[in-house]
This record gives sequence, C-alpha cells and structure tokens, in this order.
Amino acid sequence: MRTCPTHSAMKVASGSGDKARFFTQGRWWLKALPVKFKAKMVGMARNIKKLAQEDPRRVFHSLKVGLALTLVSTILYYPYPVYISFGFDAVWAVMTVVLVFEFSVGATLGRGLNRVIATLLAGGLGIGAHYLAKLFGRIGEPIILVFLVFLQAAISTFLRFFPKIKARYDYGMLIFNMTFSMITVSGFREDQILDIAQKRLSTIIIGAAACVIVSIVVFPVWAGEDLHNLIALNIEKLGNSLEGFGDEYFKRTGGEESKDDKKFLEGYKSVLNSKNSEESLANFAAWEPGHGRFLFRHPWKLYQKVGTLTRECAYRIEALNGCLNADIQPSSEVGSIIQEACTNTSLESGKALKELALAIKIMVPPSSADSHIENAKSAAKNIKSLLKSGIWEDIDLLKVIPGVTVASLLIDVVTCTEKIAESIYELASKAQFKSVEPTLSPKKLHSGQNQSIKKLVNGPDVGINVRELTLPSPPSENSSTSKASKQRMGV
Repeated sequence: MRTCPTHSAMKVASGSGDKARFFTQGRWWLKALPVKFKAKMVGMARNIKKLAQEDPRRVFHSLKVGLALTLVSTILYYPYPVYISFGFDAVWAVMTVVLVFEFSVGATLGRGLNRVIATLLAGGLGIGAHYLAKLFGRIGEPIILVFLVFLQAAISTFLRFFPKIKARYDYGMLIFNMTFSMITVSGFREDQILDIAQKRLSTIIIGAAACVIVSIVVFPVWAGEDLHNLIALNIEKLGNSLEGFGDEYFKRTGGEESKDDKKFLEGYKSVLNSKNSEESLANFAAWEPGHGRFLFRHPWKLYQKVGTLTRECAYRIEALNGCLNADIQPSSEVGSIIQEACTNTSLESGKALKELALAIKIMVPPSSADSHIENAKSAAKNIKSLLKSGIWEDIDLLKVIPGVTVASLLIDVVTCTEKIAESIYELASKAQFKSVEPTLSPKKLHSGQNQSIKKLVNGPDVGINVRELTLPSPPSENSSTSKASKQRMGV
C-alpha cells in the first residue's frame, strides 16, 4: 500500500505546527508567571493587612505566642544543667505552650488550669494503678493495667457528654485520659515511673505558667470585656433597626421609595447568630480574675440572659423586616390609621434599647430608658385600642391583615424591650453598677456620660468595633418612672 506524498507532508506540517504552538504557549506562560506571582503576592499582602486592621490584637497575639515559646525554650533547652535535669521531657513544656495559649486571658487560664490539674490527677492515679497492679504478680499486672486503662477511658469519655463538663472541662478530660494511659502503660516497662511523672508535671507547669504570665502581662485580651461590649453592641443594633423601621415602612406603604442607605435596618441579623460567641465568651470570662471595671465573680451568666432576650427581640424585628419587604402591603387608608401609633411605638422602643445599650457600656443603672419604655407602652396601648375599635368593619380584610401583623409584632417588641430592661436592672444590681449622683443637673449628667464614653472608646482596644453610642436624654422627672426604677433596683 503506497502513502500519498501530499498526505505525508501535511502530517509533518501539522506536527511541526503543534510543536510551535506548544512552545509559543509555554513562552507566554513563562512571561506571565512573574506578573501572576506578583499579583498573588499583592493580594495576599492586602488580605494580611485587612485581617490585621480589623483586629490589631491578632498581631499582638501572634507575637505573644512567639514570646512564650522563646521563653520556655530559653529556660529549658539552652542552659545545659537544666536540660540535663529534664532531658527529653522538656518538650512537654513546648507542647503545653502550643496547646494552651489562646486568644484571651480567660481561655488561656482555663486551658492551662485544665491541663495542669488533669495531669496532676492522672499522674497520681496512674502511679497508684501501677503499684496496685504489681500486687497481682507478673502475670496479673498487665491484665489489671489494661482493665484500668479501659475503665478510666470509658468513664472520662462518657463524662464529656455532660453539658457543663463539655463547656468548661472538656480539654481537661482529654488530657486526663491521655496522661493516665501514657503513665500507666509506660510504667509497665519503666522502673522509675515516679521520676517520669515528676519531670512531666514540672515541665507542663512551667509551660502553662509561661502562657498565663505572658497572656496577662503583655497586651491582655479579656473575654469578659469582649462579652460586655458585644452585648451592648447587639442591643444598640436592635435600637437602630427599630428607630428607622416606622418611617421606612409607612414611606413604602405610601408608594415612596427611599434612596438612602438603610443598612442599619438589617443590623439585627448579626444578633441572631451571636449565641455561640456569647456562650464561649461567658465560659472564658468565668476563668478570669478581677480586672478593670469587672470585679472577681462578676455575674457573667446574667450577660447570657440579656443576650437571650436580645435575640428574642431580634427575631421579632426579623419578622418586621419581612413585612417591610413583603409583596402585599397595607392600603394607604389602613396605613393612615395605624401610622402614628406604630411609628411612635417603633421609635420609642428603639430609643429605649439604645439607652439600655449605653447603660451597659458605661455600667450605670438604665433609669434613663424608663421614660422611653413608658412611652412605648403607651403607644402600644393606643395600637391595641385601634385594633379593638370598629373602624375595620368597612375595610377589605386582605388590606387590613398586613397592617395588623406589623402592629401586633410591634406590641411584642415593646414586651421584649421591657424584659431586656428588667434583666439589665438585675445585672446592674448584681454587678454593682454605680448609680449617677442625683444632685447633678441634667446638663452635667449628660456631659459626664459623654466623658465616660470617650474614656471607654479611647481606652484599650477590645476587638469589637463598638461605635460611640447615642447620648441619653436626661432621666424623666415624673414620679411613676422614678418609683419603677427604685423598685427594679430593689431600693
């Protein structure tokens, strides 16, 4: 069979063309490589800068971990006599720093104490198990040791399922399980088990102490202060959302479109997902010693109660936001009937929440919010009166339902706001918030609170971007509000 010369030439030309195209693409790829590499490096640098600017404490935390590791290495490895004393067991100090050092003081203290106490208990029980097993002779010793390892592993693992143990002592249970098993098993082949346990415990204590000292002394991050500011910020967000809701809702009902940026109306969304953050911060804060404005045994659990009520209010606001964006809106006739009462309820509830947020932030009893709560309750009563009146009989039911839904949700919001206020009064009583001197004039009180906010805002960065809250109006002078405040504070 003969091959056509033309066909062979075409195949050769095609092969050479593919090779040329391959080398051309490779050359362009090599030329573009430095440009792509530079673009990626620039993007990475921007991300690093953004991450550091969002919370500068992240940079300090990284440096603190490096400092703690350097201290432990310098103490245990470089001085030869010390290294001879501890030998390879010095690595446990380094491991402790890596595993124990956390972002906040409370988290570091919690993990450090968990590790030290668990190691101490597990070491003591492991030595006891070793000597107990020896009483059963050479044949019975391994059987007893295996049984004890199995028993403690099963019990300690099951205990981790209890919520309270899971929240505060989970890491300690893990360390206990690991240490007991290691000492018990290694003791079967080692005669100097006491010396091993003593060296291991000593190095772990040195590592944990280095973590705690560096965490407290060098730019400390307090979980309790973060929790305090987080609760205040969440309540303020709800206040901002409620303050602007009434005008925005009835503006859309009237057929107008708002061109302003209304992102603050959706600030409540971050509050809905704050439960895990609040719980972890409260657990970490419970380990912390007294610091700054927060005394020893500060009632951190009450912050969780306030946070829970805040989320309940946020769910109502989410429902209101759903009405704001619903396809079916109330008619202008219905809107004109309920507009004033609903707008006042929303506005006064928002102001009350912002006053409560400010009271938490500057740690004073929230008496300045009482007048706004009373006004909101009065507006809610007006809404109830309108709903019970007979003005709806001649209006189409489909046009009434959206407006009635908003009105009933706003009534629920007022109830939630009152519950939040009561919980903050309880917090103020237990945490010994300082009352404002009654001899001060409203003008001086206003000025004094302004200075307190500036001190807090200009103070140490706690990592949560709490904006400067709106200053409160002077406390109401009517006797009913004053009497309610005294009853709540237990006076």
